[in-house]
Amino acid sequence: MTEVNGAEFPNRYAGMGGNVGGGGGEAEDWKYHAAEFAKGLAEMSVEFGRGVRDVVRQSLLAKDSYFVRNFGEPCAKACERLRFLNEYLPEDRDPVHSWTVVFFVAVVALAVLCVSSGHDTTTPLVKRLYIHPPNACRILLPDGRHLAYQEQGVPAHRARFSMIGAHPFLSSRLAGIPGLKASLLEEFGIRLVTYDLPGFGESDPHPKRNLQSSALDMLQLSYAVNVTEKFWVLGYSEGSMHAWAALRYIPDRVAGALMVAPVVNPYEPSMTKKERSRIWENWSPQRKLMYYLARRFPSSLAYLYRRSFLSGNHGQIDKWLSLSVGMGDRALIEEPIFEKFWQRDVEESVRQRNVKPFVEEAVLQVSEWGFRLSDLKMQKKRQGRGIIHWLKSIYSQAEEQLTGFLGPIHIWQGMEDKVVPPSMTDFVQRVIPGAMVHKLLYDGHFTYFYFCDECHKQIFTTLFGNPQGPLPAEVEDRTPIKIIEEKDDEEEDTLGDTARD
Repeated sequence: MTEVNGAEFPNRYAGMGGNVGGGGGEAEDWKYHAAEFAKGLAEMSVEFGRGVRDVVRQSLLAKDSYFVRNFGEPCAKACERLRFLNEYLPEDRDPVHSWTVVFFVAVVALAVLCVSSGHDTTTPLVKRLYIHPPNACRILLPDGRHLAYQEQGVPAHRARFSMIGAHPFLSSRLAGIPGLKASLLEEFGIRLVTYDLPGFGESDPHPKRNLQSSALDMLQLSYAVNVTEKFWVLGYSEGSMHAWAALRYIPDRVAGALMVAPVVNPYEPSMTKKERSRIWENWSPQRKLMYYLARRFPSSLAYLYRRSFLSGNHGQIDKWLSLSVGMGDRALIEEPIFEKFWQRDVEESVRQRNVKPFVEEAVLQVSEWGFRLSDLKMQKKRQGRGIIHWLKSIYSQAEEQLTGFLGPIHIWQGMEDKVVPPSMTDFVQRVIPGAMVHKLLYDGHFTYFYFCDECHKQIFTTLFGNPQGPLPAEVEDRTPIKIIEEKDDEEEDTLGDTARD
Protein backbone atom coordinates (compact mmCIF):
# COMPACT_ATOMS: atom_id res chain seq x y z
CA MET A 1 0.00 0.00 0.00
CA THR A 2 1.10 3.58 -0.66
CA GLU A 3 0.19 6.43 1.67
CA VAL A 4 -0.60 9.82 0.09
CA ASN A 5 -1.78 12.66 2.32
CA GLY A 6 -2.79 10.22 5.00
CA ALA A 7 -4.78 7.94 2.64
CA GLU A 8 -3.70 4.48 1.54
CA PHE A 9 -3.85 3.33 -2.09
CA PRO A 10 -2.94 -0.06 -3.47
CA ASN A 11 0.51 -0.14 -5.03
CA ARG A 12 0.17 -2.20 -8.25
CA TYR A 13 3.95 -2.28 -8.55
CA ALA A 14 4.54 -3.89 -5.17
CA GLY A 15 6.09 -7.36 -5.16
CA MET A 16 7.31 -7.07 -8.78
CA GLY A 17 10.95 -6.60 -7.88
CA GLY A 18 11.00 -3.18 -9.53
CA ASN A 19 10.06 -4.66 -12.95
CA VAL A 20 7.40 -2.10 -13.76
CA GLY A 21 7.33 -2.88 -17.45
CA GLY A 22 7.00 -6.68 -16.97
CA GLY A 23 4.17 -8.77 -18.45
CA GLY A 24 2.82 -9.71 -15.00
CA GLY A 25 2.41 -6.04 -14.09
CA GLU A 26 0.36 -5.35 -17.18
CA ALA A 27 -1.97 -8.24 -16.35
CA GLU A 28 -2.49 -7.00 -12.77
CA ASP A 29 -3.08 -3.47 -14.07
CA TRP A 30 -5.79 -4.72 -16.47
CA LYS A 31 -7.55 -6.71 -13.75
CA TYR A 32 -7.53 -3.71 -11.41
CA HIS A 33 -9.12 -1.40 -13.98
CA ALA A 34 -11.74 -4.02 -14.91
CA ALA A 35 -12.73 -4.49 -11.26
CA GLU A 36 -12.94 -0.76 -10.66
CA PHE A 37 -15.07 -0.31 -13.81
CA ALA A 38 -17.45 -3.05 -12.65
CA LYS A 39 -17.80 -1.44 -9.23
CA GLY A 40 -18.48 1.96 -10.77
CA LEU A 41 -21.07 0.45 -13.14
CA ALA A 42 -22.83 -1.24 -10.23
CA GLU A 43 -22.93 1.98 -8.23
CA MET A 44 -24.30 3.88 -11.23
CA SER A 45 -26.99 1.22 -11.74
CA VAL A 46 -28.06 1.50 -8.10
CA GLU A 47 -28.24 5.29 -8.29
CA PHE A 48 -30.17 5.07 -11.56
CA GLY A 49 -32.67 2.68 -9.96
CA ARG A 50 -33.14 5.04 -7.02
CA GLY A 51 -33.69 7.92 -9.43
CA VAL A 52 -36.31 5.97 -11.34
CA ARG A 53 -38.01 5.07 -8.07
CA ASP A 54 -38.11 8.73 -6.98
CA VAL A 55 -39.52 9.81 -10.34
CA VAL A 56 -42.24 7.15 -10.10
CA ARG A 57 -43.15 8.22 -6.57
CA GLN A 58 -43.30 11.92 -7.45
CA SER A 59 -45.14 11.55 -10.76
CA LEU A 60 -47.28 8.41 -10.58
CA LEU A 61 -47.81 7.91 -6.84
CA ALA A 62 -48.43 11.53 -5.85
CA LYS A 63 -51.88 12.29 -4.43
CA ASP A 64 -52.78 14.64 -7.27
CA SER A 65 -51.48 12.39 -10.07
CA TYR A 66 -53.82 10.96 -12.69
CA PHE A 67 -52.96 7.38 -11.74
CA VAL A 68 -53.75 7.83 -8.00
CA ARG A 69 -56.95 9.81 -8.66
CA ASN A 70 -58.38 7.17 -10.98
CA PHE A 71 -56.89 3.90 -9.78
CA GLY A 72 -55.80 4.62 -6.18
CA GLU A 73 -59.04 3.71 -4.41
CA PRO A 74 -59.64 0.43 -6.36
CA CYS A 75 -56.02 -0.60 -5.80
CA ALA A 76 -56.30 0.15 -2.07
CA LYS A 77 -59.41 -1.98 -1.78
CA ALA A 78 -57.75 -4.84 -3.67
CA CYS A 79 -54.65 -4.65 -1.49
CA GLU A 80 -56.82 -4.67 1.64
CA ARG A 81 -58.52 -7.86 0.53
CA LEU A 82 -55.21 -9.51 -0.35
CA ARG A 83 -53.49 -8.46 2.85
CA PHE A 84 -53.96 -11.98 4.26
CA LEU A 85 -51.27 -13.18 1.82
CA ASN A 86 -48.66 -11.25 3.80
CA GLU A 87 -48.82 -13.97 6.45
CA TYR A 88 -46.88 -16.24 4.09
CA LEU A 89 -43.94 -13.79 3.91
CA PRO A 90 -41.02 -13.82 6.34
CA GLU A 91 -41.47 -11.45 9.30
CA ASP A 92 -38.42 -9.34 8.43
CA ARG A 93 -39.54 -8.67 4.79
CA ASP A 94 -41.37 -5.58 3.62
CA PRO A 95 -44.59 -6.74 1.86
CA VAL A 96 -44.38 -3.97 -0.76
CA HIS A 97 -40.89 -4.91 -1.85
CA SER A 98 -41.55 -8.67 -1.66
CA TRP A 99 -44.74 -8.66 -3.71
CA THR A 100 -43.16 -6.34 -6.29
CA VAL A 101 -40.34 -8.83 -6.82
CA VAL A 102 -42.82 -11.71 -7.03
CA PHE A 103 -44.92 -9.82 -9.60
CA PHE A 104 -42.00 -9.05 -11.91
CA VAL A 105 -40.59 -12.58 -11.64
CA ALA A 106 -44.02 -13.98 -12.58
CA VAL A 107 -44.21 -11.65 -15.61
CA VAL A 108 -40.75 -12.73 -16.83
CA ALA A 109 -41.55 -16.43 -16.31
CA LEU A 110 -44.83 -16.10 -18.21
CA ALA A 111 -43.07 -14.36 -21.11
CA VAL A 112 -40.47 -17.13 -21.31
CA LEU A 113 -43.17 -19.81 -21.35
CA CYS A 114 -45.06 -18.02 -24.15
CA VAL A 115 -41.94 -17.77 -26.30
CA SER A 116 -41.01 -21.40 -25.63
CA SER A 117 -44.47 -22.68 -26.55
CA GLY A 118 -44.59 -20.59 -29.73
CA HIS A 119 -41.29 -21.94 -31.06
CA ASP A 120 -40.28 -25.57 -31.06
CA THR A 121 -36.84 -25.67 -29.50
CA THR A 122 -36.21 -29.28 -30.45
CA THR A 123 -33.67 -29.69 -33.21
CA PRO A 124 -35.12 -31.71 -36.13
CA LEU A 125 -33.19 -34.72 -37.29
CA VAL A 126 -31.29 -34.07 -40.52
CA LYS A 127 -31.66 -36.88 -43.03
CA ARG A 128 -28.60 -37.47 -45.15
CA LEU A 129 -28.76 -38.12 -48.89
CA TYR A 130 -28.06 -41.73 -49.76
CA ILE A 131 -26.44 -42.51 -53.08
CA HIS A 132 -27.73 -45.86 -54.32
CA PRO A 133 -25.61 -48.33 -56.32
CA PRO A 134 -25.78 -47.73 -60.09
CA ASN A 135 -28.41 -49.85 -61.81
CA ALA A 136 -29.46 -47.96 -64.95
CA CYS A 137 -29.41 -49.22 -68.52
CA ARG A 138 -27.04 -47.10 -70.61
CA ILE A 139 -26.34 -46.57 -74.28
CA LEU A 140 -23.19 -45.28 -75.95
CA LEU A 141 -23.78 -42.14 -78.03
CA PRO A 142 -21.77 -41.32 -81.18
CA ASP A 143 -19.75 -38.65 -79.34
CA GLY A 144 -18.59 -41.17 -76.70
CA ARG A 145 -20.97 -40.21 -73.91
CA HIS A 146 -23.21 -42.64 -72.07
CA LEU A 147 -26.92 -41.94 -71.66
CA ALA A 148 -28.85 -43.66 -68.85
CA TYR A 149 -32.50 -44.58 -69.35
CA GLN A 150 -35.39 -46.53 -67.84
CA GLU A 151 -38.13 -48.50 -69.59
CA GLN A 152 -41.70 -49.06 -68.36
CA GLY A 153 -44.70 -50.73 -69.92
CA VAL A 154 -44.91 -53.32 -72.68
CA PRO A 155 -41.92 -54.63 -74.67
CA ALA A 156 -40.83 -52.88 -77.86
CA HIS A 157 -42.28 -55.48 -80.25
CA ARG A 158 -45.72 -55.30 -78.61
CA ALA A 159 -46.02 -51.53 -78.08
CA ARG A 160 -48.86 -49.75 -79.84
CA PHE A 161 -47.50 -46.39 -78.70
CA SER A 162 -43.98 -45.35 -77.63
CA MET A 163 -43.31 -42.34 -75.44
CA ILE A 164 -39.95 -40.73 -74.58
CA GLY A 165 -39.53 -38.03 -71.94
CA ALA A 166 -36.89 -35.93 -70.20
CA HIS A 167 -37.20 -35.06 -66.53
CA PRO A 168 -37.58 -31.63 -64.86
CA PHE A 169 -34.98 -29.78 -62.80
CA LEU A 170 -33.73 -31.65 -59.71
CA SER A 171 -35.15 -34.93 -60.99
CA SER A 172 -34.03 -38.03 -62.87
CA ARG A 173 -35.12 -40.83 -65.18
CA LEU A 174 -36.88 -42.44 -62.19
CA ALA A 175 -39.57 -39.74 -62.21
CA GLY A 176 -41.36 -40.63 -65.44
CA ILE A 177 -45.03 -40.16 -64.60
CA PRO A 178 -45.05 -40.39 -60.80
CA GLY A 179 -47.28 -43.18 -59.49
CA LEU A 180 -48.10 -44.53 -62.96
CA LYS A 181 -49.26 -48.15 -62.71
CA ALA A 182 -47.82 -50.85 -64.96
CA SER A 183 -51.32 -52.25 -65.47
CA LEU A 184 -52.42 -48.98 -67.10
CA LEU A 185 -49.50 -49.07 -69.53
CA GLU A 186 -50.38 -52.67 -70.34
CA GLU A 187 -54.03 -51.73 -70.86
CA PHE A 188 -53.16 -49.11 -73.48
CA GLY A 189 -50.14 -50.92 -74.93
CA ILE A 190 -47.72 -48.09 -74.08
CA ARG A 191 -43.96 -48.24 -73.76
CA LEU A 192 -42.54 -45.34 -71.71
CA VAL A 193 -38.81 -44.54 -71.90
CA THR A 194 -37.35 -41.82 -69.65
CA TYR A 195 -33.70 -40.82 -69.53
CA ASP A 196 -31.24 -38.81 -67.44
CA LEU A 197 -30.19 -35.47 -68.88
CA PRO A 198 -26.42 -34.99 -69.33
CA GLY A 199 -24.73 -34.79 -65.92
CA PHE A 200 -27.84 -35.96 -64.04
CA GLY A 201 -28.24 -39.45 -62.59
CA GLU A 202 -25.99 -41.89 -64.44
CA SER A 203 -25.67 -39.96 -67.72
CA ASP A 204 -22.30 -38.49 -68.65
CA PRO A 205 -22.09 -34.68 -68.78
CA HIS A 206 -22.08 -32.81 -72.07
CA PRO A 207 -19.36 -30.12 -72.39
CA LYS A 208 -21.41 -27.81 -74.64
CA ARG A 209 -25.01 -28.83 -74.47
CA ASN A 210 -27.99 -26.88 -75.76
CA LEU A 211 -31.55 -27.69 -76.78
CA GLN A 212 -30.50 -28.92 -80.21
CA SER A 213 -28.05 -31.41 -78.69
CA SER A 214 -30.82 -32.46 -76.28
CA ALA A 215 -33.12 -33.25 -79.21
CA LEU A 216 -30.36 -35.26 -80.89
CA ASP A 217 -29.82 -37.25 -77.67
CA MET A 218 -33.51 -38.13 -77.71
CA LEU A 219 -33.23 -39.18 -81.36
CA GLN A 220 -30.23 -41.44 -80.72
CA LEU A 221 -32.02 -42.97 -77.72
CA SER A 222 -35.05 -43.83 -79.84
CA TYR A 223 -32.89 -45.72 -82.32
CA ALA A 224 -30.96 -47.50 -79.55
CA VAL A 225 -34.09 -48.81 -77.80
CA ASN A 226 -35.62 -50.02 -81.08
CA VAL A 227 -38.35 -47.40 -81.48
CA THR A 228 -38.78 -47.71 -85.23
CA GLU A 229 -42.07 -45.82 -85.57
CA LYS A 230 -42.82 -42.24 -84.54
CA PHE A 231 -42.94 -41.68 -80.79
CA TRP A 232 -44.70 -39.29 -78.45
CA VAL A 233 -42.67 -36.85 -76.36
CA LEU A 234 -43.45 -36.24 -72.69
CA GLY A 235 -42.73 -32.87 -71.07
CA TYR A 236 -43.52 -31.90 -67.48
CA SER A 237 -42.57 -28.55 -65.92
CA GLU A 238 -38.94 -27.62 -66.75
CA GLY A 239 -38.52 -30.88 -68.67
CA SER A 240 -40.95 -29.61 -71.28
CA MET A 241 -38.30 -27.37 -72.88
CA HIS A 242 -36.59 -30.56 -74.11
CA ALA A 243 -39.92 -31.69 -75.54
CA TRP A 244 -40.25 -28.32 -77.33
CA ALA A 245 -36.77 -28.89 -78.75
CA ALA A 246 -37.79 -32.30 -80.10
CA LEU A 247 -40.78 -30.74 -81.88
CA ARG A 248 -38.43 -28.18 -83.42
CA TYR A 249 -35.38 -30.23 -84.41
CA ILE A 250 -36.70 -33.78 -85.03
CA PRO A 251 -40.37 -33.25 -86.01
CA ASP A 252 -40.31 -36.14 -88.51
CA ARG A 253 -39.76 -38.62 -85.67
CA VAL A 254 -42.40 -37.24 -83.30
CA ALA A 255 -46.03 -38.40 -83.41
CA GLY A 256 -47.34 -35.95 -80.82
CA ALA A 257 -46.60 -34.15 -77.57
CA LEU A 258 -47.96 -34.64 -74.04
CA MET A 259 -47.28 -31.54 -71.92
CA VAL A 260 -48.20 -30.97 -68.27
CA ALA A 261 -47.57 -27.48 -66.87
CA PRO A 262 -45.02 -26.70 -69.60
CA VAL A 263 -42.51 -23.91 -69.08
CA VAL A 264 -41.38 -21.35 -71.61
CA ASN A 265 -38.51 -18.90 -71.49
CA PRO A 266 -39.74 -16.06 -69.22
CA TYR A 267 -37.59 -13.70 -71.30
CA GLU A 268 -39.12 -14.87 -74.60
CA PRO A 269 -38.81 -11.93 -77.03
CA SER A 270 -42.18 -12.57 -78.64
CA MET A 271 -44.01 -12.00 -75.34
CA THR A 272 -45.92 -8.79 -74.92
CA LYS A 273 -45.29 -6.63 -71.87
CA LYS A 274 -48.68 -7.61 -70.48
CA GLU A 275 -47.99 -11.33 -70.92
CA ARG A 276 -44.59 -11.05 -69.28
CA SER A 277 -46.04 -9.05 -66.39
CA ARG A 278 -48.81 -11.60 -65.81
CA ILE A 279 -46.24 -14.40 -65.66
CA TRP A 280 -43.81 -12.70 -63.29
CA GLU A 281 -46.42 -11.39 -60.86
CA ASN A 282 -47.43 -14.95 -59.93
CA TRP A 283 -43.97 -15.98 -58.70
CA SER A 284 -42.56 -15.70 -55.22
CA PRO A 285 -39.65 -13.27 -54.63
CA GLN A 286 -37.29 -16.24 -54.18
CA ARG A 287 -38.20 -17.69 -57.56
CA LYS A 288 -37.85 -14.32 -59.27
CA LEU A 289 -34.41 -13.98 -57.73
CA MET A 290 -33.34 -17.40 -59.02
CA TYR A 291 -34.42 -16.53 -62.57
CA TYR A 292 -32.64 -13.17 -62.36
CA LEU A 293 -29.41 -14.76 -61.11
CA ALA A 294 -29.57 -17.42 -63.84
CA ARG A 295 -29.95 -14.67 -66.42
CA ARG A 296 -27.42 -12.15 -65.10
CA PHE A 297 -25.10 -13.86 -62.60
CA PRO A 298 -25.17 -17.62 -63.30
CA SER A 299 -21.93 -18.23 -61.40
CA SER A 300 -23.70 -17.32 -58.15
CA LEU A 301 -26.07 -20.28 -58.56
CA ALA A 302 -23.25 -22.71 -57.85
CA TYR A 303 -22.90 -21.40 -54.30
CA LEU A 304 -26.66 -21.51 -53.68
CA TYR A 305 -27.01 -25.05 -55.02
CA ARG A 306 -24.11 -26.34 -52.92
CA ARG A 307 -25.76 -24.85 -49.85
CA SER A 308 -29.12 -26.51 -50.58
CA PHE A 309 -29.75 -29.75 -52.47
CA LEU A 310 -26.04 -30.49 -53.09
CA SER A 311 -25.18 -30.14 -49.39
CA GLY A 312 -25.76 -33.86 -48.82
CA ASN A 313 -28.87 -33.36 -46.69
CA HIS A 314 -32.55 -33.71 -47.42
CA GLY A 315 -34.52 -30.52 -46.91
CA GLN A 316 -38.00 -29.14 -47.38
CA ILE A 317 -39.22 -29.36 -50.96
CA ASP A 318 -40.58 -25.84 -51.15
CA LYS A 319 -37.40 -24.48 -49.57
CA TRP A 320 -35.21 -26.19 -52.17
CA LEU A 321 -37.20 -25.08 -55.17
CA SER A 322 -38.33 -21.69 -53.81
CA LEU A 323 -41.96 -22.62 -54.41
CA SER A 324 -45.07 -20.97 -53.08
CA VAL A 325 -47.56 -23.78 -53.62
CA GLY A 326 -51.31 -23.76 -53.20
CA MET A 327 -53.34 -25.67 -50.64
CA GLY A 328 -53.85 -28.73 -52.86
CA ASP A 329 -50.16 -29.05 -53.67
CA ARG A 330 -49.24 -28.44 -50.04
CA ALA A 331 -51.47 -31.31 -48.90
CA LEU A 332 -49.94 -33.65 -51.50
CA ILE A 333 -46.36 -32.67 -50.63
CA GLU A 334 -46.96 -33.58 -46.99
CA GLU A 335 -48.10 -37.12 -47.89
CA PRO A 336 -45.53 -39.84 -46.96
CA ILE A 337 -45.78 -41.46 -50.40
CA PHE A 338 -44.83 -38.16 -52.08
CA GLU A 339 -41.94 -37.52 -49.70
CA LYS A 340 -40.54 -41.01 -50.24
CA PHE A 341 -40.77 -40.70 -54.02
CA TRP A 342 -39.30 -37.19 -54.02
CA GLN A 343 -36.33 -38.06 -51.85
CA ARG A 344 -35.43 -41.10 -53.96
CA ASP A 345 -35.68 -39.04 -57.15
CA VAL A 346 -33.50 -36.27 -55.72
CA GLU A 347 -30.89 -38.75 -54.52
CA GLU A 348 -30.61 -40.13 -58.04
CA SER A 349 -30.51 -36.66 -59.56
CA VAL A 350 -27.52 -35.48 -57.48
CA ARG A 351 -25.66 -38.78 -57.72
CA GLN A 352 -22.59 -37.22 -59.36
CA ARG A 353 -22.42 -34.31 -56.87
CA ASN A 354 -21.56 -32.01 -59.78
CA VAL A 355 -23.07 -28.54 -59.70
CA LYS A 356 -22.34 -27.68 -63.34
CA PRO A 357 -25.26 -29.60 -64.95
CA PHE A 358 -27.76 -27.90 -62.63
CA VAL A 359 -26.39 -24.46 -63.43
CA GLU A 360 -26.50 -25.32 -67.14
CA GLU A 361 -30.12 -26.42 -66.89
CA ALA A 362 -31.15 -23.23 -65.06
CA VAL A 363 -29.30 -21.00 -67.53
CA LEU A 364 -30.71 -22.93 -70.48
CA GLN A 365 -34.26 -22.07 -69.48
CA VAL A 366 -33.71 -18.29 -69.43
CA SER A 367 -31.33 -18.07 -72.40
CA GLU A 368 -32.00 -17.97 -76.12
CA TRP A 369 -33.35 -21.38 -77.11
CA GLY A 370 -32.28 -21.13 -80.73
CA PHE A 371 -35.91 -21.03 -81.87
CA ARG A 372 -39.23 -19.47 -80.94
CA LEU A 373 -42.37 -21.35 -80.07
CA SER A 374 -44.09 -19.62 -82.97
CA ASP A 375 -41.80 -21.63 -85.28
CA LEU A 376 -43.76 -24.75 -84.27
CA LYS A 377 -47.00 -23.31 -85.62
CA MET A 378 -48.18 -25.08 -88.76
CA GLN A 379 -47.87 -22.61 -91.62
CA LYS A 380 -47.08 -22.41 -95.32
CA LYS A 381 -43.43 -22.64 -96.20
CA ARG A 382 -42.05 -19.43 -97.63
CA GLN A 383 -40.67 -19.96 -101.11
CA GLY A 384 -38.79 -16.67 -101.12
CA ARG A 385 -39.37 -13.01 -101.72
CA GLY A 386 -39.61 -10.96 -104.86
CA ILE A 387 -41.74 -10.89 -108.01
CA ILE A 388 -40.03 -13.94 -109.54
CA HIS A 389 -41.00 -16.20 -106.64
CA TRP A 390 -44.50 -14.72 -106.75
CA LEU A 391 -44.89 -15.53 -110.44
CA LYS A 392 -43.59 -19.06 -109.86
CA SER A 393 -46.12 -19.60 -107.09
CA ILE A 394 -48.93 -18.56 -109.47
CA TYR A 395 -48.00 -20.74 -112.46
CA SER A 396 -46.44 -23.65 -110.56
CA GLN A 397 -48.62 -26.74 -110.13
CA ALA A 398 -46.58 -28.02 -107.18
CA GLU A 399 -48.38 -28.47 -103.87
CA GLU A 400 -47.70 -25.94 -101.14
CA GLN A 401 -45.38 -27.21 -98.41
CA LEU A 402 -46.10 -26.73 -94.70
CA THR A 403 -43.59 -26.03 -91.93
CA GLY A 404 -43.78 -26.38 -88.18
CA PHE A 405 -44.97 -29.38 -86.21
CA LEU A 406 -47.88 -31.15 -87.87
CA GLY A 407 -48.77 -33.54 -85.04
CA PRO A 408 -51.08 -32.97 -82.04
CA ILE A 409 -49.94 -31.03 -78.97
CA HIS A 410 -51.93 -31.63 -75.77
CA ILE A 411 -51.34 -29.41 -72.73
CA TRP A 412 -52.76 -29.97 -69.23
CA GLN A 413 -52.56 -26.86 -67.05
CA GLY A 414 -53.67 -26.48 -63.43
CA MET A 415 -55.32 -23.14 -62.82
CA GLU A 416 -54.05 -23.13 -59.21
CA ASP A 417 -50.44 -23.70 -60.32
CA LYS A 418 -48.03 -21.32 -58.56
CA VAL A 419 -44.87 -22.75 -60.15
CA VAL A 420 -45.85 -22.57 -63.82
CA PRO A 421 -48.61 -19.95 -63.88
CA PRO A 422 -51.55 -20.44 -66.27
CA SER A 423 -50.52 -17.23 -68.04
CA MET A 424 -47.58 -19.19 -69.53
CA THR A 425 -50.01 -21.61 -71.18
CA ASP A 426 -52.07 -18.66 -72.39
CA PHE A 427 -48.97 -17.41 -74.20
CA VAL A 428 -48.36 -20.84 -75.73
CA GLN A 429 -51.95 -20.98 -76.94
CA ARG A 430 -51.55 -17.59 -78.60
CA VAL A 431 -48.38 -18.43 -80.52
CA ILE A 432 -49.41 -22.06 -81.27
CA PRO A 433 -53.17 -21.89 -81.95
CA GLY A 434 -53.30 -25.59 -82.86
CA ALA A 435 -52.28 -26.70 -79.34
CA MET A 436 -55.12 -28.29 -77.38
CA VAL A 437 -55.15 -26.92 -73.82
CA HIS A 438 -56.98 -28.80 -71.06
CA LYS A 439 -57.54 -26.41 -68.14
CA LEU A 440 -57.82 -27.97 -64.69
CA LEU A 441 -59.79 -25.58 -62.50
CA TYR A 442 -58.86 -26.94 -59.06
CA ASP A 443 -55.42 -28.48 -59.65
CA GLY A 444 -51.97 -27.10 -58.94
CA HIS A 445 -48.50 -28.05 -60.11
CA PHE A 446 -48.41 -31.58 -58.65
CA THR A 447 -51.96 -32.72 -57.95
CA TYR A 448 -52.91 -33.82 -61.48
CA PHE A 449 -49.60 -35.39 -62.53
CA TYR A 450 -48.51 -37.13 -59.30
CA PHE A 451 -50.14 -40.30 -57.92
CA CYS A 452 -53.52 -39.84 -59.60
CA ASP A 453 -54.69 -43.04 -61.33
CA GLU A 454 -57.83 -41.45 -62.71
CA CYS A 455 -55.84 -38.50 -64.10
CA HIS A 456 -53.35 -40.79 -65.85
CA LYS A 457 -56.12 -42.83 -67.44
CA GLN A 458 -57.85 -39.65 -68.58
CA ILE A 459 -54.63 -38.45 -70.24
CA PHE A 460 -54.08 -41.71 -72.13
CA THR A 461 -57.72 -41.89 -73.20
CA THR A 462 -57.48 -38.36 -74.59
CA LEU A 463 -54.32 -39.19 -76.53
CA PHE A 464 -54.98 -42.74 -77.72
CA GLY A 465 -58.73 -43.35 -77.42
CA ASN A 466 -60.15 -46.49 -75.89
CA PRO A 467 -57.55 -48.98 -74.64
CA GLN A 468 -56.79 -51.83 -77.04
CA GLY A 469 -54.03 -53.57 -75.15
CA PRO A 470 -50.60 -54.43 -76.57
CA LEU A 471 -50.02 -55.77 -80.04
CA PRO A 472 -50.44 -59.54 -80.38
CA ALA A 473 -47.28 -61.53 -79.92
CA GLU A 474 -45.73 -63.06 -83.04
CA VAL A 475 -45.65 -66.84 -82.70
CA GLU A 476 -43.30 -68.82 -84.91
CA ASP A 477 -45.23 -71.84 -86.20
CA ARG A 478 -43.13 -74.59 -87.76
CA THR A 479 -46.00 -77.07 -88.19
CA PRO A 480 -46.63 -76.22 -91.85
CA ILE A 481 -42.98 -76.87 -92.61
CA LYS A 482 -43.16 -80.34 -91.03
CA ILE A 483 -46.32 -81.16 -92.94
CA ILE A 484 -44.65 -80.16 -96.19
CA GLU A 485 -41.62 -82.28 -95.35
CA GLU A 486 -43.87 -85.27 -94.61
CA LYS A 487 -45.77 -84.71 -97.86
CA ASP A 488 -42.50 -84.57 -99.75
CA ASP A 489 -41.47 -87.89 -98.25
CA GLU A 490 -44.79 -89.45 -99.25
CA GLU A 491 -44.41 -88.17 -102.81
CA GLU A 492 -40.90 -89.63 -103.03
CA ASP A 493 -42.17 -93.02 -101.82
CA THR A 494 -44.99 -92.92 -104.36
CA LEU A 495 -42.59 -92.09 -107.18
CA GLY A 496 -40.30 -94.89 -106.09
CA ASP A 497 -43.12 -97.46 -106.12
CA THR A 498 -44.22 -96.26 -109.56
CA ALA A 499 -40.71 -96.67 -110.93
CA ARG A 500 -40.45 -100.20 -109.58
CA ASP A 501 -43.74 -101.12 -111.21
